[in-house]
Amino acid sequence: MSPALTIVLIVVVVVVLAAVAFLLVRRGAGAPGGSLPRRFGPEYDRAVRHHDGDKRAAEQELRERVKTYGSLHEHTPAAEERTRLLASWSTLQERFVEAPREAAAEADRLLAETATAVGHPGGDRHAARLDSLSVHHPHHVDGYRRLRAALNPAESGHESTEELREALLAARGLFEELIGAGTSGTRTGRDTAHHAAHRTERASDRAQGPDTPPAAGTAQAPAPGTAPAPVPEATETYEGHEARRS
Repeated sequence: MSPALTIVLIVVVVVVLAAVAFLLVRRGAGAPGGSLPRRFGPEYDRAVRHHDGDKRAAEQELRERVKTYGSLHEHTPAAEERTRLLASWSTLQERFVEAPREAAAEADRLLAETATAVGHPGGDRHAARLDSLSVHHPHHVDGYRRLRAALNPAESGHESTEELREALLAARGLFEELIGAGTSGTRTGRDTAHHAAHRTERASDRAQGPDTPPAAGTAQAPAPGTAPAPVPEATETYEGHEARRS
């Protein structure tokens, strides 16, 4: 076999292998069981519903998001900034008892500020920010959408305190990821936000009145003549403050 013929055969084999690899990659990305459903999880299902079940259109939209925002690099907030953001979130959660809508609006503003600070689109670019967040936080971005929808009765159909409360709790997951991912302070930050939310829920239950059944997962009042269960000092201080105000 002449050297020229050998070179031609090698080139043909390389071209064929490259074409096969390209087709396999393209098929894997477009198939229902491909990488997009695994990457986006619930966000993939939402995109399919948005396109009335058209998976091809949904996947095209998700690929465009990855192409636009996939290379975005999130910046972890400094410890001091993370502490400030956590304090702000804890404050708005406690404020929810007396001013639910104002607290939810503040959570929306704080989420936008935090997302922008770590590298996502800022300002009034809400749609772009949601698309960017959906690429990097597909399992939590819907909580942000729920919060914005709850603040806009025209989108949600109605507005209720319970809807605002549930939306606020759902949005907290995204907030925690934005401020704590990949840092040594992640656990402390999440614990702080979690305990603040727990105090807010308990205070909200008390505000419903003495005849309202306690929410699931909360302790009931001790029977007459029995000693009350001990409570953490921080919670006792907060409850005492609420009792004095009432």
